[in-house]
Amino acid sequence: MKIYETTQNEFVISTDKGKLDVEVIHNYLCNESYWAKNIPLEIVKKSIDGSCCFGLYVNENSISKQVGFARVVSDCATFGYLVDVFVLQTYRGKGLSKWLMETIMNCPDLQGLRRWLLATKDAHNLYTKFGFSALDKPERIMGFKPFDEYPETNS
Repeated sequence: MKIYETTQNEFVISTDKGKLDVEVIHNYLCNESYWAKNIPLEIVKKSIDGSCCFGLYVNENSISKQVGFARVVSDCATFGYLVDVFVLQTYRGKGLSKWLMETIMNCPDLQGLRRWLLATKDAHNLYTKFGFSALDKPERIMGFKPFDEYPETNS
């Protein structure tokens, strides 16, 4: 995947994995998300390696700081699964999640996909703005979920 970047005021979205702050991503997923509670750091790193990642950064006082993230699991030809989308609480309410979604949906390497999927508990209003809807034939979609949450660790 080619590096894709876009800017808006003091914010930048980039697909450059070298810019990702894995500690910020892991902390949010492990401690703040409802979908990846207790996820181990090594699993987060592995998931990043196997995905198209979008880091959202703010430039404050000449320092770039990660404030959001999303990744797409995709073959970049036919299918994309949008996952781990977040904007840190302090930066919400600024339209950043909409801009992040616009950037993902306009990414050149993700054009022409036949199907996109995602799962959400509470962000339906955001995703419907980008064409997502309930499955048209849910009886054709199956899943396998060996466990609900990652087990707590004492590390």
